[in-house]
Amino acid sequence: MIETRDLTKKYGELYALDRLSLRLEPGDVYGFIGPNGAGKTTTMRILATLLNPSWGEASVCGYSIYNSSKEIRRCIGYMPDFFGVYDDMKVIEYLEFFAAAYRIRGAERRKKCDQVLELVDLGYKRDALVTSLSRGMTQRLGLARVLLHEPQVLLLDEPASGLDPRARIEMRELLKELRKMKKTIMVSSHILPELADICNKIGIIERGKLLFNGDVESAIRQVRYKTVYFVAVQDNRNEEAARRLNQFPELESVDIVDEGKQIKVTIRDGVPDAGFVADRLIEQKFRLKTFREEEPNLEDVFMRITKGITN
Repeated sequence: MIETRDLTKKYGELYALDRLSLRLEPGDVYGFIGPNGAGKTTTMRILATLLNPSWGEASVCGYSIYNSSKEIRRCIGYMPDFFGVYDDMKVIEYLEFFAAAYRIRGAERRKKCDQVLELVDLGYKRDALVTSLSRGMTQRLGLARVLLHEPQVLLLDEPASGLDPRARIEMRELLKELRKMKKTIMVSSHILPELADICNKIGIIERGKLLFNGDVESAIRQVRYKTVYFVAVQDNRNEEAARRLNQFPELESVDIVDEGKQIKVTIRDGVPDAGFVADRLIEQKFRLKTFREEEPNLEDVFMRITKGITN
C-alpha cells in the first residue's frame, strides 16, 4: 500500500530525509517513531503529495507521488499534527462542508457524516459549535473528517498530541477500531507504550535516517541483552532469599532493588530456563509473592537505538 525507495528531502546542506526505504502491506499499522525534527512529518507530507522530495521514489496504493497526486488523495486520509477548524460552524456543518468537497452529495452526504460521527463517538455533539469542543474532541473530529471518503490508507501525524490521559485512551481505542476495519495506517507518536498496543510494525527514524524497520517483537529482541527476572518473597525475607540465590552459578547477578521490595536476578548467557529460581526458593521454604520476567518496551528500544540527535 505504501512503498518508498531512497526517498530523500534536502534543504541546502541539511537532509530532512536521507534515503528512506520502507514498505507497508495492506492492513499494516505502522508506528513511526522519532524525536522532533527526525523527518516524520516530512515523510507524511511527501506521501500525501503536499511536498516534493529532492529525489527517490514513493508510491501509495500503487500510484506514484510524481504523476498521480489526484489518485493518491482519493485513497488516503491525512491528518496533520496541527490543523485548523472553522469555529463558526456546527460539527455536522463542518463535516458536510468537507463531504461536499469530496463530492459526496444528497442523502449519502448526511449518512456518511452520521456514520463517521458515530465511529469517533461524537454523535452527541453533532449540533455543537466546533469552538466548544475540547482538544480531544477536536482531534476526533479531525479524524472523522479524513474518514468521510472511506480512504484505504491513513496518515496520522501525532494524533494524540496534547491530549489528556482519558482522551489518549479514547484515541487509542479508536485506532484499534480502524485496525479492525483493515485500514493501512501510518501513525507517528511520542506516546510509545500505546504504539506497542496498536501497531504490528514500527520504524525508528533519527536525523532523517531510518534506524530500524520491522515488527515490534524484533525491535525488542534487538535491544534485549540479558534475561532478567524480578522476584519477591513473603514475610520481608527478600534479603535472605537474595543471599541464597547468590550461591547459584547459573545467575550472573542478584541485587536488592526497589528499596528492598524486590530482587533483581540476571540469568547467565546460555541458561535455557530460569524456572529453577522459583523451584529452589520454594524448596528452601520461601513463599513467592512475585516472579516476573523483565519485558523491554518501546521506550527502551527507542532510547537504545537512537542517540538523541535532531536536525
